[in-house]
Order: sequence, then structure tokens, then C-alpha cells
Amino acid sequence: MASTSTSRSESESRLTHVGSDVNSTHSHSVKFSPRDTFEIEETAAYPTTRPRPKQWQNRLRRAFWLDHPRVRRIWLYIRGPRPKVDLPDPTPFLSLTFYAGGKTRSIALEPTWIRLTRWFTNPWLFVVLAVGYIIGFAFFARAQSFLTPADSFIGCTATYWAANDGCGLNGDACGPFGNASFDFRCPAQCSQVVLQNPRTVGDEQVDFVPLIVGGGDERGTYRGDTFICAAAVQAGLISDSKGGCATLELTGNFTNFLPFTANGLSSIGFPTVFPVSFRFLPTTSLRNCSDYRNEALAFNALITALLFLVLRPKPIVLYWCLVCIGFWHVSLFSQPQASPPPLDVAFQQFLPALFVAYAFWRLAFRFTLPAFRKAPIEATVWYLAPYWVGVLTNITTDKIPIDRLVASDITARPGGLTALIIIIIILLVIVINQVRVIRKTGWLPWYLGWYIAGGLVTLVLSQLPGLELRIHHYILAMVLMPGTGFPTRLSAIYQGFLLGMFLNGVAAFGFDSILQTPADLRRDAPLGSDLPSFVTNSTNYNASIPFLNQSIFWNALPDGEAWDGFALLVDDVERYVGTALNYSLSALDPTLIHFFRLAVGILPSSCIAFPHYRRLLTHTSLPLPP
Repeated sequence: MASTSTSRSESESRLTHVGSDVNSTHSHSVKFSPRDTFEIEETAAYPTTRPRPKQWQNRLRRAFWLDHPRVRRIWLYIRGPRPKVDLPDPTPFLSLTFYAGGKTRSIALEPTWIRLTRWFTNPWLFVVLAVGYIIGFAFFARAQSFLTPADSFIGCTATYWAANDGCGLNGDACGPFGNASFDFRCPAQCSQVVLQNPRTVGDEQVDFVPLIVGGGDERGTYRGDTFICAAAVQAGLISDSKGGCATLELTGNFTNFLPFTANGLSSIGFPTVFPVSFRFLPTTSLRNCSDYRNEALAFNALITALLFLVLRPKPIVLYWCLVCIGFWHVSLFSQPQASPPPLDVAFQQFLPALFVAYAFWRLAFRFTLPAFRKAPIEATVWYLAPYWVGVLTNITTDKIPIDRLVASDITARPGGLTALIIIIIILLVIVINQVRVIRKTGWLPWYLGWYIAGGLVTLVLSQLPGLELRIHHYILAMVLMPGTGFPTRLSAIYQGFLLGMFLNGVAAFGFDSILQTPADLRRDAPLGSDLPSFVTNSTNYNASIPFLNQSIFWNALPDGEAWDGFALLVDDVERYVGTALNYSLSALDPTLIHFFRLAVGILPSSCIAFPHYRRLLTHTSLPLPP
């Protein structure tokens, strides 16, 4: 408990040495405060007499009506107690009292557990076990990612047909289209990787599902732009929870891809021809293909529980163990940035993450974590449960229909706006309660000042031309963490979750910028510009003329537009790029239905290949029956 001395150095302190011996009349323990968070210590005494207000302070009081009785009462309430006070240590919940035979029996579970496990708190035992953990974790990571050939790893969105304009005119850049096989390994949880923007297949648009086209025929033939790993899960060749290896063969042109549903995934159909397709073979030559992320999670969760319950190192050592375990679990197991995990990139992000983590310790954890050193069972519950929820943000928030905190994503996905409102309400309740706690200590004006300053800086940044504000979840953790530096159970819960969320964001995505260009945020979504239009449509198409003698026509570009050419997709394959206003159907199969999509772009001076166009726009579609 903090000293009750009235000196300023003690009255403005923050609880750090929780449970230390305190003399009721003379206290010489070192105290810290938010104002000197990054100072080593503060031992100088301050004068006990209050200095007279300076002239500028008097003018400031008059400007803000602080001398008005009602305004002054509001200000005094917001300011909180003077001198500032420290919050008391939380009293352990796990102290049970029984009444039997007229006598009272008390069982203090926390002290009993501390007494039973005190032999395991030797620092040398911790050092030996830490070395053993690092070695064991290294072998675990080796079995996870480094026993399979590196060139066999593919991501959850890997396809044989590049998105957008990646395959070029007639798909030549993606050839050859047949007589080839490929052994591959997929990570776990690929069924959860979905399209974030609408993708057009024939006359259908799909989004927020894995892209799977076909697979319903007897031989299980998939279109070339199908997500390979999701298709392998649907075909039953690999497990969604464990990943796995398989082999596919390219089969070239194929007509009439049939839809079907299996293993929790559904594909869509495509009734016409596509130049590249593939089928899975029943066996593969690859070995050591299982994804051990679930086993790694159980292992690391057990280790962190032992740290809190049994080994119980000093709070600062315990904190750094959480930082390192969480970061490398995300980097190597739960959400690596690539497969196999790029260790150079992980170490590149690790050092700056440690600097931010040190700031978290100075600003928040050192005021809260030591307060639970006499309640290890409670600390395990309050810290570890939300900590692992934050570390596994990619899984725990998967069902929330919000991918990024940008307006286009929130409005595009069903339920996104409702989910955002619920999150804001929950966050508002948490903030109000934490403000109430901070006010009790007298530090609320200090915190308000810094948060208002940070808000103003963010407002200025958001107005920079050509850039848009993007609040990544690691930034959200950095913003909220300083307000949790108080010895309460709720603060412990908030700290655990925010630390886990920060580690997930940095390890999985790096320190992405708070400002991004519209092109970065758009991904492969439409630009939203004016659309080209077909002259030929279902009302003026002359079916009496033989199909092979027909042409389709479209309107010229309007005056004043920056575009100077067209791209025509026939059956989802780019077949024409140039300035003409028509396309002959003589090369098409008259027995099949065909789909036409038209886009506009900027042509280069010496090349008309689609890769030189701007991103494919929202297009006009024209299906023509046989």
C-alpha cells in the first residue's frame, strides 16, 4: 500500500513496489509517476508549500471561467483528489471462508498455492528451463516449416491464373496450360481466406468466400483461377485444421465446370470454355506436411501458464516472456507473413517491437502486473485468457464482418456497420469505466492532455492530400495501452488483450503506415469511374445472322476522359486490347454460351498488353447465348 505521507513526491506517485514494507511514519521507497515514466527514479523531495499562481495561470483561469462556481465544481471533479493518491492492491478473490460447528474456517488458496510451489521459483531453474524452451521451440518450428521443400509451399490464395490482368492477352503469360504436374503444400485454415472484393465469374459475382470454380464433374476438374488450397480441402485431400500436401496436374482447355459442395465449401459453375484447368492426383511424394499450429498453441499456452502459476519470475521478466512468446508464435505458427516463414523479415520487425513493448512496460504493465504477484492464480486468468485472444486475432475475430477500419470495407460486407456500432459501444463503456478509475487517482487531466494532443496530431495527418488514415490494430493497441496503467483487474484484462493484439499485428503484417494511398486500400476493387457501354445487347442482337459472321459493338469514349483504349474479356479471358469499337465472333464456338466484359484504360505508346492498363474497372457485361 502506498504511503500516506503528504509530501508531493509521494502524493503524486504511482504504485510500483506493490506489497513492499512501508513504515507508517517514514517511507523512503522509490516512487514513479506518469509524468516521469521514462526516468529511472525520482528521489528528490519537493517543497511542501504550494507556489503562488503565475500571472499567465490567472489569465488562463479567467479565460476558461475556472473562477465561476459551477465551472470550478466541474473542474475539481474532473481533476480528482489533491494530493494525488495510489489505488490499493486488489484483494485476492480466492480466499474462502467456511462456517462449521460454530467455528470459522478460512482457506486462502493463493497463499497455499504460493507455499506449495515456492521450490520452483529458483531463478537458476528458470534459466535452465528457458534455455530448454528455446531449443524445443526451435525444433518445433523446424518440424512445422523447414522439412518440406521451400518451393512446394503455396499460400491460401495461390492459383494458376493470375488475378486482374496478370495473364495478359489470351492468357499467354500464364502458359503452358497442360501436361504438367505440381507437388504442393498448403497451410491450415485456408477455408477462412476469402475474397475481399467482388470477383466476376461468367455472369456471377462472388465475394467473402474462397474462390472455387468447378470440381463437380466425375474427375473433379477445377478452373485455373480457383484457390488451389481451398479446392484441395473441398476435395478431401488435405485437412483444413492441419493443412497438408497434394499433387495436381494441369489439363488445359475444359468446358462446363460444374458446381458442388463438400467438406463445408461450395464451388460455383462456369458453363463455357476456359484455357486452363487442373485436377488432383490421388497420391503425392511430399512428406512432413502437417501444420502444427494447434499443437504449438497448446504448448505455448501451457508454458505461459507455468510461468504465471509455478515459476513466477519477477514481473518484468514475466512480461518479456509474454512479449517474446507471443511474437514468435505468430511469426512461425499462427500467422506467418509467408510460407515458409521468412526469418529475416521476422527479425526485422522484432527489434522495433521490443522498443514499443518497453514503452508498454513503462507506461502500463509496471503499475499493474506486480500488484498480482501474491495472486498468481488470478493473474493467470486475468492476463493469459485475453492475451491469447489477442495473439490469435486472426481466428478470434474471424466471424466479425469487418476486415479493415475503412468505410468501403465496412459498408460492403453484410453486418459490417452493425458490428462496428457494437464494437464502438463496448469500447465506449470500457473507456468511460477506465476514465472513472483514473479520476479517482487525480491523474485524469494529465492523461486527457496527452490524448487530446495525440488526437489533434491524428486529425492533422488525416487531412494530408492524397493519403487516407488507416488505424491498424497494432496502432489501436498502442493508443489504448497507456490508459490501463492502474492496479485493477479490468486493467489486467485490457493489458493482456492489447499486448496480444499488438504482437499479432506487428508479427503478421509489420509496422504498416498509419497513412496509405487510396490505391493501397482499394486492393483489386473497382475504381468507380464511368463505365464503357455496349451497343450490341439482347434487344438488337440479330439471331438470324450466323453466329460466326456476327460482331459485337461498343460506344466510343466520351470527350474529356483520360482513357484512350479498351480491353475486352471474352469468357473471363482477355481477348482484345486496343482502340477499335467492335470485335468479331468468328473465333468463338457457336455451340457455347459466351460472356463479354468491357473495360477502359490508358494505352502505352508502343504496347497494348493489358498489364499496362490501369486496374480493371467495374465493367459492362454482355452474355450471348449460343
